Parts: sequence; structure tokens; C-alpha cells
Amino acid sequence: MFDETRYPADMAAPDVTRQLPTAADVDAAAARLSGVALHTPLISSPVLDAVTGGRIFLKAETLQRTGSFKFRGAYNKLATLPAEQRRGGVVAFSSGNHAQGVAAAAKLLGMPAVIVMPADAPRAKRERTAALGAEVVLYDRLREDRSAIARGIAQEREAVLVPPYDDPLIIAGQGTTGREIAEDLAAMGVEPDLVVVNASGGGLAAGIALSVKARIPGARILTAEPAGFDDHLRSFRTGRRERNEQITGSICDALMAQAPGELTFEINKNLIGDGVTATDEEAGRAVAFAFRELKLVVEPGGAVALAALLAGKIDVRNKVAAVVLSGGNVDAELFSRLVA
Repeated sequence: MFDETRYPADMAAPDVTRQLPTAADVDAAAARLSGVALHTPLISSPVLDAVTGGRIFLKAETLQRTGSFKFRGAYNKLATLPAEQRRGGVVAFSSGNHAQGVAAAAKLLGMPAVIVMPADAPRAKRERTAALGAEVVLYDRLREDRSAIARGIAQEREAVLVPPYDDPLIIAGQGTTGREIAEDLAAMGVEPDLVVVNASGGGLAAGIALSVKARIPGARILTAEPAGFDDHLRSFRTGRRERNEQITGSICDALMAQAPGELTFEINKNLIGDGVTATDEEAGRAVAFAFRELKLVVEPGGAVALAALLAGKIDVRNKVAAVVLSGGNVDAELFSRLVA
């Protein structure tokens, strides 16, 4: 049984009345995003294949609008809001990638946006969010509750709260990433044995699981998380949503949600059920590998799946694997240190 006393207010017991998204919802999101979100490429590398012993395809969401997959879910959510709800605008809380996705989607749709961001979020993410026209409200992640701040602003301004992952429309939008993976591989006559997805709240993993499993039921899907923030892996093992002890302390700032989402875990425990982790050092090496061998800029949180692969934590010998590079919004100073 889910123990409410072990979780903060935004981790209430699962609400069985909320409807889980489906693969059909991902298809609807794809139609909504057509011509707006970029259809990002699958990138292969002979060097990576030689290192791993498999045939690897990297889904470069680093090249997506705003530099991460988050634009997909944000736009899908905002585009469905009726006119009367759009007037008050939207409020979101994020360390950076969801912030930029919501800000960009709101700008395209002519809506005001307020983004609650931790004061220690990478400066580049804060600046880009503001440059997209959003009002940025900073908070101390060690002492303040971001969801409470966001809810208060939304109530005061009669705005719509846009959660980072635990929303059917957000999940469906992120799932278009997996839909593209399956379609592009099918066009090559290739079927993946494995898909590895970076996980924080689990929205990207859930959306990809829905879309890929609907088309390729035999494909295995794994989550990838930073060491010390392996709430999905531990939750898969216990069968209930586990919470991380830490709320900060990794260079993978995009992947530090405290626990899996309510809706996302309902999907992921059934369609995924296993995962891997990578240390900060391994993530840093993956960032450097992507730059040197692939000529791609990937942030540490966007490189965790690749890091686990390069560290030999996933057996892909003689297999076809798709690995998601989920974001490329990294501070120049950190990036220069990692690739030096």
C-alpha cells in the first residue's frame, strides 16, 4: 500500500480516477506538433558501435526547439487549452528544460508565462527562459517548495499550472520522441532490441514506452538515472514510488526529481520495470565523447543513458539499441571543463 506519510504534498497517493494516456494520445500529439516541433534525427557512429559491440542509434533531442525534448510536451499541453484558460497564461516549475519548453510554447501561442526556477539552476537555462519572454521567479530548492510557490502564483493570476511530467498531455507530447524512433528505424528496415531513456519524473520514459511498445512489443526499454537519484530503479524493485534522499548534488541538474510521478510510474512499472545508473564522472565522459566523436553538445543530464552504455552497464552486443540524448542546455564553463 502507498504510504502517504513518506512523501511530500506533491506525491499524494495515486488517484485512480485520473486517466492514463495511451499510444493513441501520442498519435494525436504528433498531429498537433507537426510542423511545430522538429523531427530530430537518429545519429549513428562507427566508433560507438565498435566500442559497444552493438548497432547504436542516438535520438538527438539536443537539436529540438529549446535544446531538449521538453518542448514537445509543453506545446502539446498548451495547444489544447481553450481560449478562456489562455488569458491568464501559464505557470510552471523547472530547473531549466521544462522552463524553456513552456516559455517557448507560450510565446508561440501568445500566452504569458511565469516559470519558478531554482536559484542554482544553470545560468544559461535561466537566461534563455527569460529571453523567451517568460517571467522567472527564483527559489531556494533546499528551503522552499517549488510546487507550492507555483500553485500560489497560478491561483493569484488565474493561470494554468503546467506540471513538468505528471500530466497526460505532457506525457503524450514527450511520447512523440519514441514514435519518431520507431518510425525512422522501421523506414531503415531495423527493429530495436532496446531503447534507453533518461528519467527524472518519468514523463519522457512513459511517453516513449507507450509509443514504442505499441509498435514494437518485444523491444526492451530501460530508464537511465544519475547515481544517487535512482528513484525509478528503486521504485521498480519495490513496486512503489520511492523518494531520493537528496534534492541536489549532481551535475545532471535536469534529472533530480525527488520521485517518479504518479501517472508516469503507473505506466513505467508495467512497460519498463528496470533501469541503470551512471555516476557524474561517467556522465562527464559521455558529454566529452559526444562532443569529440559525434560533434554534439549534450548536457550531463541528457547524456546519462549514453554514459551507462559507454560504461558497459548495458549489454548491447549484437543488438540494435536506440539511446535518447534528451537535452543539450549546458553552461559553457561546465561544458569546457568536461570536454577538456
